[in-house]
Amino acid sequence: MADIKIPTELLPVDGRFGCGPSRVRQAQIDAFAQHGAKLMGTSHRQAPVKNLVKRVQEGLMDLYHNPEGYEIVIGDGGSTAFWDVAAFSLAEGKAQALVHGEFGGKFANALKAPWLTAPTVINGTPGSRLELQAEAGVSLYAYAQNETSTGVATPVKRIAGVDEGALFLTDATSAAGGIDFDPTETDVYYFAPQKNFASDGGLWFALMSPAAIERAERVAGSGRYIPEFLSLKTAIDNSRLNQTLNTPAIATLFLLAEQVDWMNGNGGLAWADSRTRAASDHLYNWADNSSFATPFVENPEHRSQVVVTIDFNEGIDAAAIAKVLRANGVVDTEPYRKLGRNQLRIATFTAVDLEDVQQLTKCIDYVVGQLG
Repeated sequence: MADIKIPTELLPVDGRFGCGPSRVRQAQIDAFAQHGAKLMGTSHRQAPVKNLVKRVQEGLMDLYHNPEGYEIVIGDGGSTAFWDVAAFSLAEGKAQALVHGEFGGKFANALKAPWLTAPTVINGTPGSRLELQAEAGVSLYAYAQNETSTGVATPVKRIAGVDEGALFLTDATSAAGGIDFDPTETDVYYFAPQKNFASDGGLWFALMSPAAIERAERVAGSGRYIPEFLSLKTAIDNSRLNQTLNTPAIATLFLLAEQVDWMNGNGGLAWADSRTRAASDHLYNWADNSSFATPFVENPEHRSQVVVTIDFNEGIDAAAIAKVLRANGVVDTEPYRKLGRNQLRIATFTAVDLEDVQQLTKCIDYVVGQLG
């Protein structure tokens, strides 16, 4: 079946639709070859790399609407490292975690550290969304803005009735740079840059409120044992010097800087939001009108605009479709492995052109016709 040849006129110009690592624009690669490669193998304590870090920090602040008093903090490791950073350096007493899939569940597990009170975990059925609930004694509320495994999105919004001083943490990895939001509605908006930012791994970034910075400073001074690698205070102190504790991933920083400049130069986060919304709307409308496919996330208000999950009817083998697509250069449409559904998962990140998504659905229609 993988030897099915999709007509050239149906193929997208760029066939990368993976949910991470994501498609990287050729302009970023070209800029790296011309300018960024010169930074490889040089000290991250000297001006050229520190200036690159500053460029990223200032670009992200512009993209995120420059909320007063907030700071961009950078650390080594990805979002998985930040879950432990939060458990060591931000969590106090009891937390509440909203879980809609694999990645939210992993953060909830990190909040079960022995020095903390067992968290309240609100588990939603994959493909649906529940809500945070104000709870006495909870000092930290954590949720994923976009659940990459299922394609469920949650608004960035504080809830009423929480204890004074409670912090809100938004896991934004697959949403950051692709969904617009009000940054003052959260305290820590953290992400790794290999999704909408079309970069690579090795670093985490966090937009932090003054309240979150104060919490990190207080916890650091409390006497709690915090490994230096997981110390948010250490990351804050280094970030204010435009550097990281350990050597950062230079290529990751450069590709991110190029993507952020591209976004800001075209209209910022609102512009990026319009691109992802148009691309995801096309997929959802196509599935709604298809005789063999349906959106996995039934409630339109819960659907992600950057990760689209499409279920296929019994008798239509989504794995076979993905295999044929891959053989024709259209790659990474396979579903999240642990979800175990007969579906495709398609990224509509900011770097993905609407025209390529439109071609993708033509390819799927063609392949289904050939397999039928």
